[in-house]
Amino acid sequence: MDETKLTAEDATRIFDALSQGTRFETYRLLLRYVPYGLPAGDIARLLAVPHNTMSTHLAVLERAGLVTARREGRSVLYAVDLAAAGPVLGRLMAEMGFSVSRPRDARTAAFPQLRPAAAEARIYNVLLLCSANSARSVIAEAVLNREGRGRFRAYSAGSRPKRAPHPMVLDLLRSLGYDTEHLASKSWDGFAGPGAPEMDFVITTCDAAAGEICPAFPGHPLQAHWGLPDPILVKGTEAEQKAAFLATYRRLAGRVSAFVNLPFEQLDLASLKARVAEIGLMEGATEFTLSGCAA
Repeated sequence: MDETKLTAEDATRIFDALSQGTRFETYRLLLRYVPYGLPAGDIARLLAVPHNTMSTHLAVLERAGLVTARREGRSVLYAVDLAAAGPVLGRLMAEMGFSVSRPRDARTAAFPQLRPAAAEARIYNVLLLCSANSARSVIAEAVLNREGRGRFRAYSAGSRPKRAPHPMVLDLLRSLGYDTEHLASKSWDGFAGPGAPEMDFVITTCDAAAGEICPAFPGHPLQAHWGLPDPILVKGTEAEQKAAFLATYRRLAGRVSAFVNLPFEQLDLASLKARVAEIGLMEGATEFTLSGCAA
């Protein structure tokens, strides 16, 4: 590809590959992991897409030159190739009069690989809250514990917890390969007393919890709000209710994937707080969240 000029062929190939919703979300997910990649199975799980369907979409992205692939054991790892879309989009923006510069830390791995485990890496404790601790916070806990790959230890709780997580939450997580045996609804008071683990982050996932006075959690955690609509409140057929839980899962998975890829070691406290808050404004955020009332 000639980076000095924009050809219709290059642009059409890239935009055609990204014109389908699942492929766009796949590419956006992998962009968060640059310069590293993800196994195809993890991509399918995070986007809640059947594996055979995801394989078809990944093949289209690979043919378009947007991602590269490498087999590692029984898995195939995929990573974004920044050299493909970057020049095309940059030239297009330049032709419209916008100045676009490549971020200084933008890198492409020599070949698709997982993020390596840092030596003596710090483990961050994260508490996810919603008032009933039966849906959104439970989903976030499950996703973060798996996606965090040992760098994060997630917990969830609520101000007025139900007796157990919602059955549709557990069914959905099991269908996506999550271990649900340890998931339970519990009070946030258990994380405020003596012997409770010190939290680095406390993140509310429902507007009700964000509006309440939280206990004094040990550790002086950074607080943020990722408010999403409550899927439990969706009425209608069983299919419509399941669709609401699936949408909530996808939105939380997107937020978690953005969170775990933040450059924690490079950010000061104020910058980190701002970046975590920005994640809460991603697609699907409640009006309360978008208004900044929880700040």
